[in-house]
Amino acid sequence: MKDNTIHINNLSIGYKTKKNEKVVARGLTSTVRSGELTCLIGANGVGKSTLLRTLSGFQPPLSGDIRIQNKKIEAYTPKELSRLIGVVLTEKVDVRDMSVIELLGIGRSPYTGFWGKLSPEDKEAVNDALEQVHITELKDRSIHTLSDGERQKTMIAKALAQQTPIIVLDEPTAFLDFPSKVEIMQLLNTLSKKRNKTIFLSTHDLELALQIADMIWIMDKEKGLFVGSPEELATNGTIENLFRGKGVSFDRENKLFRIEKQFI
Repeated sequence: MKDNTIHINNLSIGYKTKKNEKVVARGLTSTVRSGELTCLIGANGVGKSTLLRTLSGFQPPLSGDIRIQNKKIEAYTPKELSRLIGVVLTEKVDVRDMSVIELLGIGRSPYTGFWGKLSPEDKEAVNDALEQVHITELKDRSIHTLSDGERQKTMIAKALAQQTPIIVLDEPTAFLDFPSKVEIMQLLNTLSKKRNKTIFLSTHDLELALQIADMIWIMDKEKGLFVGSPEELATNGTIENLFRGKGVSFDRENKLFRIEKQFI
C-alpha cells in the first residue's frame, strides 16, 4: 500500500539573513508517496537543491508546512530525521584509503552511537545494501579507485545501509554516461518498488525521467510547481508548454523530444 510519506503545503523556500530573506520558490504544495520514484525537474537556479535540503531538514523553510509521515518536520530531532531520511548529494566524496564497506559502515552512524562500532545487525544491514545495489564484489575496493558509476552505486548503498524509509538524491545521474544514467534510474525505480522506499530525486535528464519515473515534479520560476505522472504531463501539454524551444518539438505519444534539422 502506498502511503503519503512527504507532504508539503504552501511551502516557501529560500534563505534568511540578518537583514532580509531571499525567497527561491513559494506556494509549493504536493505529496511524495512510498513505493514510487519521484523526479524533480527544473532549470538551473529554480530551487531544486534548496527544496531537497529543506525537505531533508538541512535548512528551515521560510513558511508553510512540511510533514514527514504525518508529523511536522520541526517536531523531529536531527537523530530521528537521520533514521527517516537518507541523503545522497551531488558532490563526489573525496576520501582516500577508505574501502567501500567502510564507507557503508558510516551509513550506520544513526544507530551505532559515538564510537561507531558495528554490531552483527549493523554488518548485516551493510551486506544487505551491497547486495541490493549489486556491488558486493566492490566491498574491499578503495573509494578513489571507483568509476563514477561505481561511486554513485556506493553512495546509494550507503543510504540503503542507513535503512531509512525515505531516500533523497540530488542529481544522482550527474557525471555519468548514458548507459550508467539508465542503470542508476532503473536501480532506484526497482528499490522503490521492492523495498517500498520513498525515493525523491532531482535530475536534468527529463526524457529519462519521463521513461522511468512514477511521478514528476516540475519547478518553473514563473509558473510554479506542476505535478503528475509522466503520461499526464506529456499528454496534457505541460511538458510541451514548459520546454518549448526553437528547433525542438515534443512527441507526446512517445514522450520524446525531436530536434528539427536546420540547414543554412
